[in-house]
Amino acid sequence: MPPTLASLVHHSALKLTVRAGENRLDVPVRWAHVSELADPVPYMEGGELLLTTALKLDADDPKAMRRYVKRLVGAGVVGLGFAVGVNYDEIPKVLVDTAGEEGLPLLEVPRRTPFIAISKAVSAAIAADQYRSVTAGFAAQRELTKQALTDGPEGLLTALAAQVDGWAALYDASGAVVATAPEWAGRRAARLTADVERLRDRPAPASSVVGGPDNEDRVELHTLGTGRRPRAALAVGTASALGTAERYAVHSAIALLTLTTERSRSLQAAQERIGAAVLRMLLAGQPDHARAVAGDLYGGLLDAPFRIIVGESADGDPLDGLAEVVESAAARSGEAVLVVPEGPERLVVLAVDDGAAVEACGDYAATLEGERATSGREQGGSGGEEQELVVGLSAPAGPIAAAAAYKQAEQALSVARRRGRVLVEHEQLAAGSVLPLLADDAVRAFADGLLRPLSEHDATGRGDLVASLRAWLSRHGQWDAAAADLGVHRHTLRYRMRRVEEILGRSLDDPDVRMELWLALKATAAAE
Repeated sequence: MPPTLASLVHHSALKLTVRAGENRLDVPVRWAHVSELADPVPYMEGGELLLTTALKLDADDPKAMRRYVKRLVGAGVVGLGFAVGVNYDEIPKVLVDTAGEEGLPLLEVPRRTPFIAISKAVSAAIAADQYRSVTAGFAAQRELTKQALTDGPEGLLTALAAQVDGWAALYDASGAVVATAPEWAGRRAARLTADVERLRDRPAPASSVVGGPDNEDRVELHTLGTGRRPRAALAVGTASALGTAERYAVHSAIALLTLTTERSRSLQAAQERIGAAVLRMLLAGQPDHARAVAGDLYGGLLDAPFRIIVGESADGDPLDGLAEVVESAAARSGEAVLVVPEGPERLVVLAVDDGAAVEACGDYAATLEGERATSGREQGGSGGEEQELVVGLSAPAGPIAAAAAYKQAEQALSVARRRGRVLVEHEQLAAGSVLPLLADDAVRAFADGLLRPLSEHDATGRGDLVASLRAWLSRHGQWDAAAADLGVHRHTLRYRMRRVEEILGRSLDDPDVRMELWLALKATAAAE
């Protein structure tokens, strides 16, 4: 505890007497300051015990004393020590009454007690308090280190909560709660997820202080990790501001949790090399060799149905975000996941089918899709901007079919890029229609070139060859049905189809020609 006015009054060598403010002696004293100025307030910081002999004070003037005392109280002075037997034989009654009215503790200092003795007592008490805090901080550091080594992050959080007389929580890179201590703090920590996410977006290391939910407590948030992006975050909730010993404990916890959660760069690089080798073996059709190299590193991932995710980005940040999202989701659910960066702009992920990592990938893509749509509306629907991230997701596959799944993911990624989508699943392509694929610019250019001679003929008013061709193809070459759809005689339709063949220089008896013309008509209709 820091020194208080009460501890100074009870100091046997100082012989101080309380003359006013008896009920406010428990206030901590930050320093003892001597001043004979009529207005020492400009030199005060708050928390001081002011010592004076009233050399320049008119201590008998009620107005002057009231103004003097009010100024001291407003500046945060915690007490006034008045030396008797120097300029005044006793403390003037008006000063005693004013100090009592304003609630300012007034201490009588006998002539035989020099001010330096009071200053030394305050300084010694502050030093002793700081020494106790540092000693307690080192003891807390030892206890936290012991718990971290024996029980991991959970044990460390338990020890930290006890040290600060509050609660503590650990969050992963996505802002989800990983562990709390005590257990009752879980719901309270979960309500701070948004604050953790905002802190994560700031340059590391970062920290902030927030009021707890419903003003329950004071919460400090700290990012954990040594890289550009934090790998985790720590929350510490207490009823009041942290003292010196508690601050030591929190800083020790930050260092220990950083060591616990931050993998070394060399270890991470080694794991990435192993993952890349495993992926190459799978894609080369060597699942047995892949299992042998992977060992237990990826659990049963290579023995169960998995999906392959391929992501590309011109900017590395979205890929970093995708990697963090899938790794965090897999860690929370206890799943194995294989993440292989292929340069700064490409990422390949093997994740359990129907698992948390695949779901998190979809949610991440949906979030980016929503942000892109909002940005497009705010910019008036302007397009042509390069996509930040495109992702292709394969159908479920096993180790033997890994190469086929990889090709599926690349195909889905290519479609996502053409459609301006963030994520496309290969299964959606197989279950849907081929028509959306015709939106490609190259397909439209082919359709325009193929049908342009017919459109130019129709523009002269000498027949409706495009509409006749569409009706004839839609009826699979049935003359009567197609003629009825057009409202013309079948001989008229036959004449028009001969003109189509003459203008295009192609035979409608050729199934490839009919297919190309039908797709061209569909692509043209989709563009209108």
